[in-house]
Amino acid sequence: MGGGGFTMEPANPLLDDFVLGLAPAPEPRILFLPTASGDTGGQINAFRGRFADRNCVPEHLSLFRLGELSRTLQETVLSQDIIYVGGGSMRNLLAIWRAHGLDRLLVRAWREGTVLAGLSAGAMCWFEGGVTRSSGPAEAIAGLGLLEGSLTVHADGEPERLPVYLAAVREAALPGGWALDDGAGLLFRGRRLDRVISSRPGAGAQRVDAIAGELVRRKLESELLGSDHGPLGGLDEAVQELRRVHRLRRRFADSG
Repeated sequence: MGGGGFTMEPANPLLDDFVLGLAPAPEPRILFLPTASGDTGGQINAFRGRFADRNCVPEHLSLFRLGELSRTLQETVLSQDIIYVGGGSMRNLLAIWRAHGLDRLLVRAWREGTVLAGLSAGAMCWFEGGVTRSSGPAEAIAGLGLLEGSLTVHADGEPERLPVYLAAVREAALPGGWALDDGAGLLFRGRRLDRVISSRPGAGAQRVDAIAGELVRRKLESELLGSDHGPLGGLDEAVQELRRVHRLRRRFADSG
């Protein structure tokens, strides 16, 4: 996601509900990684506020307070259905992940079928590179490389990023890739782009490539969530029905 979700759109749950709908489990376990923000309480509280009343098992992981974990880091990460990464400093995010070996665990989780999601730095980190403002001015930075190509975010909300990104692609400092507005997202299945989505009208995405030193930019059509686009995240009816049953059981248990 280029921006949005619970940290940027507190009154608009469409992107977060879409993420939750990507896991086939009837009550998915979702882990929030607020590393890029320094594990701030504000992001953690916003995450809890968004997902606490949904049919899921929300949990957050603070690498700054690992002593609070009741399980090993590996057990915590590999037991999740969804891992959701928050925004902040991409440079600090990657450095801290690598110091704890979390980057390798995330790759393993992805290969085993865990849904990986994120916004801003938490979206760019999965690609070969992106544009960060970790040190102040916008600059190109390498990512984990799970997904081919590059990504820049906040294309409409922080317009100073886009010219730096375009120059980096033109000069081959970054491979071609995508630019996302706040409220826009890309869904990859494996390494293949499957869908372009948005949480509000006008939020868009574009594909950017350099051919013979010249930029080629192409606007991508996006699906507005909440319209007639089918079940969120592509869930089939059986999974949706299971989730409804689980919600009813929890309500009866709570009332009893």
